[in-house]
Amino acid sequence: MADLTALNPLRLSSAVQGKMGKKKEERQPLLVSSNEPLNDTYDRSVIPRPDLRHSPDNVVVHLAGGPMEGGSTPDAGQGHPPGKPPKPDFDPVLNRNLEHPTSNLDTMIHLLKGNIGSGILAMPDAFSNAGLVVGTIGTLVMGLICTHCMHILVKCAHELCRRTQVPALGFSEVVEAAFATGPSRTRHVSHIAKILVNIFLCITQLGFCCVYFVFVAANIRDVVAHFWVDLDLQVYLGLLLVPMIVLNWVKNLKYLAPVSMFASILTITGLGITFFYMLQGLPRTSSVHAFAPWHKLPLFFGTAIYAFEGIGVVLPLENNMETPQDFSGLTGVLNTGMVIVAALYTSVGFFGYLKYGDKVAGSITLNLPSGDLLAQSVRVMMGLAIFLSYGLQFYVPFNIVWPLIKNQLHTEKAQLYGEYAVRTAIVIFTFILAALIPDLGAVISLVGAVSSSALALIFPPLIEIITFWKVGLGRYNWVLWKDLAIVMFGLLGFGFGSYASIENILNGGKS
Repeated sequence: MADLTALNPLRLSSAVQGKMGKKKEERQPLLVSSNEPLNDTYDRSVIPRPDLRHSPDNVVVHLAGGPMEGGSTPDAGQGHPPGKPPKPDFDPVLNRNLEHPTSNLDTMIHLLKGNIGSGILAMPDAFSNAGLVVGTIGTLVMGLICTHCMHILVKCAHELCRRTQVPALGFSEVVEAAFATGPSRTRHVSHIAKILVNIFLCITQLGFCCVYFVFVAANIRDVVAHFWVDLDLQVYLGLLLVPMIVLNWVKNLKYLAPVSMFASILTITGLGITFFYMLQGLPRTSSVHAFAPWHKLPLFFGTAIYAFEGIGVVLPLENNMETPQDFSGLTGVLNTGMVIVAALYTSVGFFGYLKYGDKVAGSITLNLPSGDLLAQSVRVMMGLAIFLSYGLQFYVPFNIVWPLIKNQLHTEKAQLYGEYAVRTAIVIFTFILAALIPDLGAVISLVGAVSSSALALIFPPLIEIITFWKVGLGRYNWVLWKDLAIVMFGLLGFGFGSYASIENILNGGKS
């Protein structure tokens, strides 16, 4: 669930510099890929990697690109710049230019921050839709599959970097490069595939923003209701609108770095106190369902896959490492971090459901004793942490949408007011969605089923199939069958999870 404070300038090719004349080279945000095809307008061999040492939480990072000379997409093995011979021994890791590389520990911390968000507090609700046994096994299996898909993404990124002779690629660029250099029948849809990934990224991040709106409002409502008066949730959503808009008028992520650090401290503290309450007076395991009704399993899938929200930060983190060879491997940073994440998700889900049973809320913080001041402080801390993290989630959809609108505005004044208008409009859009669907658990499950399943389970195996189609997919094509099984699992979760979540929303709550 994705992340820059230092935005490095992209060095433009001589062709683009000629068009720009004496204009200063602009500092391009690396938060999102461009909407143009994989190409050679930028001399990508000298693109510095983004510095994520102090990066905020959960913001997906992509490198920007521009149109290829002649407007064509590269053929297989011909992604190198025209007129330059390809280097068969090109190693993207050795050709990365990074001013401030991150250590293994830095990368581990960012990986944990990128995967642990509001979704972890919804895991007890996920277990209530699966049962104690199925929830435990299902969460661990989901974590295993998601981790494997992260490995797939990194492996394919390295292979595609070698083919296109570039040092690093973002998520949507990997998809585009795989289609552009794969079988001939996939090449003409490479740009469409990239756009599709950006659409799912937008849906995912806007979904996170909606969840954040509801989460903050629900926790504030509980605190205020205990000490003063109980008002409708819509009232708190309305009160949050103006502060959310003002927060998202902040244009530079570096100003959000201290905010991100403060939010992380609040999250860790809140989780620690939540465990303190969950582990007290646990009932017998027989007091809760070991297996939930089968028709609730899609809701479990949606919430669980939403929780494993970190696939978007995998490539930026690996691209930014001082020793990227330590990222993969059996005991590498990725496996170690995801074992910790899966253990946390499973333990929160297991003990939270065991403690509160079928009365568990969409966020476990809402189940803490209302008469306890320490419990109320948890709601305040987690609500404030999620509120402060909204701006970080907001940057991804904004940086996908804004360039499309900016091109239609031709004066600096129009662009200035236009940017504030777009920022305000996106916040209002997420506010409207949150007001229409105030059921926190239902929103989380729907976002997970619709978009998180596509990004985490469907695209990575498809990328591997297309990338290695001509190279070979293992003996008896075992890689093909394995990837097709993962894609089928993702599609089933996408279909049934979306249907069950929408039905649950229309029915006004749990069925």
